[in-house]
Amino acid sequence: MAERVTGQLPELLANYVDDRLSWEVQLVVDPLIGAAEDSTDIIESMREYKRHRQWDYAICITDLPIYKHERFVIAETSKVHGVALISLPTFGITALRRRLNEAILQLANEMHHGSSEEDRLRQERRTEQSHKVHESLRGKGAWQLLGKHLYEKLFPIRRLTLAGEGESFDVRFIADTWINGNLRILAGMVRANRPWTIFPAFKGVIAAAFATGAYGLVFPTLWQLSANYGWPRLVLLMGVAMTAMITWIILAHNLWEPVKKAFSPHLARLYNAVTVLTLSAGVVFYYAILLGLFFLAVLVFVPANMLESNLGHAAGLLDYIVLAWLATSVATIVGALGAGLEDEETVRNATYGYRQRRRNEEAKSAKS
Repeated sequence: MAERVTGQLPELLANYVDDRLSWEVQLVVDPLIGAAEDSTDIIESMREYKRHRQWDYAICITDLPIYKHERFVIAETSKVHGVALISLPTFGITALRRRLNEAILQLANEMHHGSSEEDRLRQERRTEQSHKVHESLRGKGAWQLLGKHLYEKLFPIRRLTLAGEGESFDVRFIADTWINGNLRILAGMVRANRPWTIFPAFKGVIAAAFATGAYGLVFPTLWQLSANYGWPRLVLLMGVAMTAMITWIILAHNLWEPVKKAFSPHLARLYNAVTVLTLSAGVVFYYAILLGLFFLAVLVFVPANMLESNLGHAAGLLDYIVLAWLATSVATIVGALGAGLEDEETVRNATYGYRQRRRNEEAKSAKS
């Protein structure tokens, strides 16, 4: 995400922050920078990069959820130290590049102008007069992190000015309500997990499940069950099959974060919720693919006259769909639970709890 916005940042910074300066942007990628329970390591790493590279300002974009004083932090900035922090998952799931650009400009203004309303208004007027308002950004000045558009009205952001005593940051932006923060962070973390990337790990499961279900279609038992199962039972069976698959993956790969042993129980519960949602997205996609395969299989291999003789009535397209639906659920329960995932590392890396434990272990190893 940082690579996508870096190219246009120099021009945006000149137009929205200070057009009297020439801006240069450098990007450093450090995937092991800090831990979610304590952002102090992140701050120190930013200040070290800033000193070493002789930057004027440093902004860190992290995939970590930052939780302070029972609220999720969207961004923080320090005018004194010239550093800022953005927690990308709190942006949700839509228009991430635009929101990231807007947040960077907001934080750059915080560091560059501080609390000077006069300087900001001067630059806002110059931006408006120059006709250089970027089409991808909302508004004419760098106040977008606290915008008044529909998304911000539904999920408000509050700007806090910190006292400075014992704090590393001067200004903090938080999700204004508990529900707002949790909805933002859940959606953002699931997106950051990229659930579509774990689908290749289901190749072995799909093969085993399809083989099991195809064997079951040879016998008329499934045909008769599909004729006697009502919609509620079919939906319930599908839910049980998906739940069993998700539970098995979590247990098989030790993806559940123990809440009692966690440094932050709230974050541990959050990791577990995100794990379940991420795997649910992957399993829904898996189930849809398997349903399509079984639908083609019953169309090709189950003759209409044989199906009609077992059902006791003329077979229509709906009967084939119901049969494929039942075969998919049965195959998921019977076949998939006994199959091994081909790529365990892919599944484990797609969960925040595992990534956070690995961060902590590597951070401890680096310090020792």
